[in-house]
Amino acid sequence: MNDAAGAAPIATAVAWYREPTKDQWLAWFAGWLGWTLDAFDFTMFLLIMVPISKEFGVPLTAVAFVLSVTLWLRLVGAVASGWIADRIGRKTPLMLSILLYSVCNFAAGFSPTFGVLFFFRALLGLGMGGEWPAGCALAMESWPARSRGFMSGILQGSWSLGFLLASLIYGLLFNTIGWRGMLWLGILPALAIVFVRYFVKEPEVWAQNRRVQNVENRQVRVPLFKIFKPEVLGNTLTACWWMISGFIVYYSINALFATHLQKDLGLSPALVAAPVALANGIAFLAMGFWGHLADRIGRRWSMIIPACFAIIVTPLYLLTHDLTLIIVGFAVQGFFGQAIYGQNPAYLAERFPTEVRATAGAFVYHIGSFCAGFIPLILTFIASHYGVGFGISMLIGTIFGAVNFIFALLVGPETKGKVLDPNLVLA
Repeated sequence: MNDAAGAAPIATAVAWYREPTKDQWLAWFAGWLGWTLDAFDFTMFLLIMVPISKEFGVPLTAVAFVLSVTLWLRLVGAVASGWIADRIGRKTPLMLSILLYSVCNFAAGFSPTFGVLFFFRALLGLGMGGEWPAGCALAMESWPARSRGFMSGILQGSWSLGFLLASLIYGLLFNTIGWRGMLWLGILPALAIVFVRYFVKEPEVWAQNRRVQNVENRQVRVPLFKIFKPEVLGNTLTACWWMISGFIVYYSINALFATHLQKDLGLSPALVAAPVALANGIAFLAMGFWGHLADRIGRRWSMIIPACFAIIVTPLYLLTHDLTLIIVGFAVQGFFGQAIYGQNPAYLAERFPTEVRATAGAFVYHIGSFCAGFIPLILTFIASHYGVGFGISMLIGTIFGAVNFIFALLVGPETKGKVLDPNLVLA
């Protein structure tokens, strides 16, 4: 049997999907499921910002601020979840986070005032932030190194599946159930807790690491502080630069795209949903494609190449009112700009040692999320204050983020084939 981290390569005659054990598959599926449902609960809000603004009679900038606060609180939830995951295991914080974001989305659907909706959607950020570090550490630590890049792409790409599901429900049911009904559907992810509780085991590499800490009496009680030690500070800072840039790209592409189609072009829910659903379906497949390449050409170039093409593609759908060009261009962007995130789980897991992996991943990923919280506000301000529309503001944000993303990866380490072992490095 392979070790839980997949450190030892096996004969390539064995199909990659036969290499993982049943427990490894279940652990990966738990991370995948939590992330897909997390995306569903979060991204539906991007599609209903305009009707919420109209119902409560508040400016669109106020609704965009809800999105920003949600992203800011993800950092708090993530660091707390990462600390718990490194101290007592990956499963517990994963289940708690899924429960929290499901209940908050459901409660937000009953909001009698904008202030109540603001509260519950902000609180949802704590659960959202907590899911990623626990789920990704669980999945990546349990997966063999040989195909970790590919499965990282499929895992991270599941965010696009959640967005796709939200857009389909919006296009098909919004006129019937309204924005409140969409939020009520957000309770469904809570059912995933049963699966995690009874069918998923902790990664062996984490369990061994904890045993070593206890035997050698070298417990890592404050893992967040450890990632700022001089020997790893450079790695931490360049990882933050990479992640902040990636989030700028993502939210410049997605946060206000539906608003752009609704406000600038006056499109119906079905026409708004079409390019969003198509692009996210393609993005899911593309992350698998780039993940496959990551196991061959390396983690960095599998992200740098699509980021370069994203810069070229962006003007094609943002500087036109032709619906066909918008749909085609945004779909192509799904293959490039929306697929640069596929190596987030693998690359972060491989850049940090086991005793701080969940905390490090939580902090780095969600410092990007925190900074991204300013993007909807900045882009809305540019579009409104300067009268240029959302298309120009999104163009500026996307190109700025992609250029920084590329440079951050060029100065970062390559980790393809990295062994995830239980040895103490920062204790």
